[in-house]
Amino acid sequence: MNDLLESVRTKAQTWLDSPAIDDATKADVKALLAKPDSKELIDNFYKDLEFGTGGLRGIMGAGSNCMNKYTVGVATQGLANYLNKTFPGKKISLAIAHDSRNNSRFFAEVAAGVLSANGIDVHMFAELRPTPLLSFAIRYLNCQSGIVITASHNPKEYNGYKAYWTGGAQVVPPHDKNIITEVNAITSFEQVRFQADASRIHTIGPEVEKAYYEEVKKLIPNKEVIARHHNIPLVYTSIHGAGITMVPECLKQIGFTNIQLVDEQKVPDGNFPTVPSPNPEEKSAMEMVIAKGKAVNATMVMATDPDTDRVGIGVRKADGEFILLNGNQAFCLMMYFILKNQKDKNNAYIAKTIVTSELVDTMAKQLGIACYNTLTGFKYIAELMGKLEGKQRFIAAGEESYGYMVGDFVRDKDAVSACAFFAAMAASATDENKSMYDWLIDMYVDFGFYKEALVNVTKKGQQGEQEIKALMEKFRSNPPAEITGSKVERLLDYKTLSEKNLITGATSTLDFPNSDVLQFYLQDGSKLSVRPSGTEPKIKFYVSVHAPLKSKEDFAKVNATLDEKIKQLEAYLLSV
Repeated sequence: MNDLLESVRTKAQTWLDSPAIDDATKADVKALLAKPDSKELIDNFYKDLEFGTGGLRGIMGAGSNCMNKYTVGVATQGLANYLNKTFPGKKISLAIAHDSRNNSRFFAEVAAGVLSANGIDVHMFAELRPTPLLSFAIRYLNCQSGIVITASHNPKEYNGYKAYWTGGAQVVPPHDKNIITEVNAITSFEQVRFQADASRIHTIGPEVEKAYYEEVKKLIPNKEVIARHHNIPLVYTSIHGAGITMVPECLKQIGFTNIQLVDEQKVPDGNFPTVPSPNPEEKSAMEMVIAKGKAVNATMVMATDPDTDRVGIGVRKADGEFILLNGNQAFCLMMYFILKNQKDKNNAYIAKTIVTSELVDTMAKQLGIACYNTLTGFKYIAELMGKLEGKQRFIAAGEESYGYMVGDFVRDKDAVSACAFFAAMAASATDENKSMYDWLIDMYVDFGFYKEALVNVTKKGQQGEQEIKALMEKFRSNPPAEITGSKVERLLDYKTLSEKNLITGATSTLDFPNSDVLQFYLQDGSKLSVRPSGTEPKIKFYVSVHAPLKSKEDFAKVNATLDEKIKQLEAYLLSV
């Protein structure tokens, strides 16, 4: 501990000695050094905030392990260096967007300044806009790259920085690794060109949004159904995020006329004052939209995270109560609707991630459409789309963490178009005198009752990082032979890219990029997936169970059985 403390004090001193660091930041560093409790100093300086495969994400503050002007500047200088090396002699342009988080506009302007100082033209939105519009803008404006300043659904203390490439998708190999190399080559803040060239910074006009809405309109099926049910009550909240700038307008553009907003949450605010965390995956973030939904007798409620790439939905049951659909349920319902109504199945495909419900695979197989699985993260889905472009026709994709994408005009998860699509589904269910909850049970009867759960274990700071690594190593070096009375049949290790049948001893190789993920398939059909979060100080456990559902009348009984099985598996995971 003494060595670590000495190391971080030395690192903090380099910030105080740097002529590039402003006086206000130096004052913050001095305050950290003066505190009797050294925990915050250690957390802020024990390492450099890593420019990982998706960019940066961290708590805002002074220090090498925080989001601030200087870590953003270094990341952007590295990206600029790589762009100039990759496109020598060419006019390079890049698009920038940001969400409602504290300092998001400031970080966007820092990035724009550094890029412009390096001879790169920057196209920047005049105010906050959803992340999917950034992906669309890169394609629409023919940019070589893009940046969005957001920490997605993280708590208010966080901010982040995601880098995109030419096709509008987040960077993937080899570009991600090459950018990281360039970032790591910067050894001092004096190497960062902070002085902006204003002549190279341009404001993105309304034509980009207009073109986006036109693409969404092409996507929506059964427009005559929306025309019949345009007045169904839909409630939406942006949870103080960027979604307010586009989601209500998008719903209007496709024909809906009764869109109710949660007024207390419609003003963008990086402090997210009405929720513990602006994450639609958490019930607490959905409380106000459900209350409004009950008050206006809504058909469906929707809530998006701060950068509007994820959406949570709640659907009304016959008794007037709302049920929140998790990401697996919502995506499965979306695919149930799309696949059943897909007239042209020739050479078509959908995509999902390896931790997303296998009900989607089952439906696709039975309905005759290819389903591809990728590693967790839409950048891998986008990479797959790039590889299959011109060979197979993309329909839709999704992941369990509330991310969905229909159509290929955006290459990232898109809550704006997803809200439009879920609204269209609500209208179609209404046209059948059903609710989307009725559809959910119909789907289980047709294809099997699959149920999933996610257990997040948060472990913060330097100590937490070590604990997560130790837990993954424990699972990897000493895998369980049996879990809750069922033998482990198959073990898939995406780090070593190996699959082993623990019953027969047979082994095979996985055709995926390396990733720190383990999956256990049990003989009773259950599946457990374990992975550290790439963006938060968490280890994630994904639990999946399933059973046949012979009739609607059996729903409650089978549901209770699956809940008990999930409860047992969760107890096992938390005891490890």
